[in-house]
Amino acid sequence: MTTHMSTRRLGRTGPTVSALGLGAMGMSDFYGPADETESIATIHAALDAGITLIDTGDFYGSGHNELLIREALKGRDRAKVVLSVKFGAMRDPGGGFGPVDLRPQSVKNFLAYSLKRLGTDYIDIYRPARMVGETPVEEVMGTLADMVKAGYVRHIGLSEVGASTLRRAAAVHPVCDLQIEYSLLSRGIEADILPTARELGIGVTAYGVLSRGLLSGHWKPERELTSRDFRVNSPRFQGDNLQHNLALVEALRQVAKARGIEVSQAAIAWVMSRGDDIVTLIGARSRKRLTEALGAAEVALTAEDLKAIEQAVPAGAAAGERYPKAAMAHLDSEKRA
Repeated sequence: MTTHMSTRRLGRTGPTVSALGLGAMGMSDFYGPADETESIATIHAALDAGITLIDTGDFYGSGHNELLIREALKGRDRAKVVLSVKFGAMRDPGGGFGPVDLRPQSVKNFLAYSLKRLGTDYIDIYRPARMVGETPVEEVMGTLADMVKAGYVRHIGLSEVGASTLRRAAAVHPVCDLQIEYSLLSRGIEADILPTARELGIGVTAYGVLSRGLLSGHWKPERELTSRDFRVNSPRFQGDNLQHNLALVEALRQVAKARGIEVSQAAIAWVMSRGDDIVTLIGARSRKRLTEALGAAEVALTAEDLKAIEQAVPAGAAAGERYPKAAMAHLDSEKRA
């Protein structure tokens, strides 16, 4: 697999990483069963193609994802891989979710387990998965700053927080990046969050760039979802919403076809075009999908391309919220002042 992988720096204080990062969540959780052998082969292929950023969460598969990454990194140069880890979400034995716990002693406990599972003595970027609950962001940042001083964490990141919380956090300790959903179907960050991040010198790691498969170009309306697949409860995959959203995808398909690229490549390249301070996460679970996504790194969209893409999928055109109602309530990024 030959790809020219450019690099981008995560904010003013963060590490330099590949412009495309690999999101490993789907290899363990949320999208139904995954093939572990293929998952490891996909991680290897990503590293061989020049991807240096791997994103995970300690609650993905209740630790399975970190153990999977540890296995995949055996024999690799740890110093050349940037590991980004989310923490805070509690799980139960049945796979359900409990409250987010960001108390100082809990943060240190989560970190201790992640270090062991990943087989490393430091984590490059450590971030709370959600900023909810009774622990204020200033206290969370203070705890993480202590872990930076102790050498267990290199950089502090945040996930799904709004502009106000971003400012409060940055006042305590530098934040290298904000991980947040950003795609043709999810452009909410453009109003306040993205400008604030840029003002503060904080990079953006964009996830959900294919809107959980909707923008892949491969989604079929008749596809049956298992109860273990997050999308079975996702508003954008329900009834009339799904039909509306797939019509947007078909419009995008025509633009991509005229350009000689895949639908997914158009969607990924669009996010990559939004600024050099944005690193795009791709959630490929197989080498085939990885190869397709990597092709986006070779696509240089012209002004005419961008205009055509945005005409096909205008801002705010998506039907349905990006998460179910209960999950939306936990997103600091969606709170309205």
